[in-house]
Amino acid sequence: MRTALVIGTGLVGTSAALALAGRGIHVHLADHDPASARTAAALGAGTEEPPEGPVDLAVIAVPPAHTASVLAGAMRDGVARGYLDVASVKGGPRRELEALGLDLTPYIGTHPMAGKERSGPLAATGDLFEGRPWVLTPTRDTDTEVLNLALELVAVCKAVPVVMDADAHDRAVALVSHTPQLISSMVAARLEEADETAVRLCGQGIRDVTRIAASDPRMWVEILSANPGPVADVLAGIATDLDETVRALRGLQSADEEKRRTGTAGIEDVLRRGNAGRVRVPGKHGAGPASYEVVAVLISDRPGELARIFADAGRAGVNIEDVRIEHATGQQAGLVQLMVEPSAAAALGSALTERGWSLRP
Repeated sequence: MRTALVIGTGLVGTSAALALAGRGIHVHLADHDPASARTAAALGAGTEEPPEGPVDLAVIAVPPAHTASVLAGAMRDGVARGYLDVASVKGGPRRELEALGLDLTPYIGTHPMAGKERSGPLAATGDLFEGRPWVLTPTRDTDTEVLNLALELVAVCKAVPVVMDADAHDRAVALVSHTPQLISSMVAARLEEADETAVRLCGQGIRDVTRIAASDPRMWVEILSANPGPVADVLAGIATDLDETVRALRGLQSADEEKRRTGTAGIEDVLRRGNAGRVRVPGKHGAGPASYEVVAVLISDRPGELARIFADAGRAGVNIEDVRIEHATGQQAGLVQLMVEPSAAAALGSALTERGWSLRP
């Protein structure tokens, strides 16, 4: 691939363009908002100048509701040898293109499983997709050359290709992406009218659960509008669990011993099923789930403190697998939880203590 056209210079489109441009591919940028394309160009993602002829690959990075129409226009204009979209829903756009009677041999649907709470070109990075799954949904009509172009894009972005059926993809993202967004928003919505005293007690758990609730509502309305059925199916199952959990909790309130036992069993069941589901979530770089040990370190809220912890861990020869920071309410301090291999936890704890850090159990 030597040339590409990216139509849609939001977070995903600009990030893909940055990765392509970083590999020396000549990238042309287009957007219905010229200011967005100018911003992406200023970031080094490519040029606003239109291509003089067909490019090797056109990347359509617009909301799902507009994906089919933008793709159809680009294909009718013959702007590229191959076309792909990066919409988060795959079945709907493909069926719309089929209904338009277009030749779909030069097209493949794709979806990079990466994103941020922020949107727009200024949130884009060339490494956004690194190590992340990138779903490809070819059909029997997809030309081999187009599949190879898509795989080249995935490789340039350092993502991991995953081939799926389009409708199976939509059911999968309903479970692992779209429903979590709604659940996060629902939990965060409980905080809107909550007493200020209660809100001040927020800890890391509520921050973890509500992190993605900061996402752009307009963007998510468009995504959910393109995949409502599968999301509703997942939510219906969760609603059943909620009803059973409410009954179990009411049972725990009862003076009847049998109802309390039944309530306890119901709560244990949902928590154990949650444990079983959680261990299936892939670990780093898509590998199997890993079990880490936590080394908790008290840290003051001063510049350079976090870097100093990492440097001291490096001197001890210990790799930090993951990190979480829990800030103390009303204090300029917090607790840094360093996740390490179990065999390295004791050595790291000793090394940090020797260097003056205060550890917590």
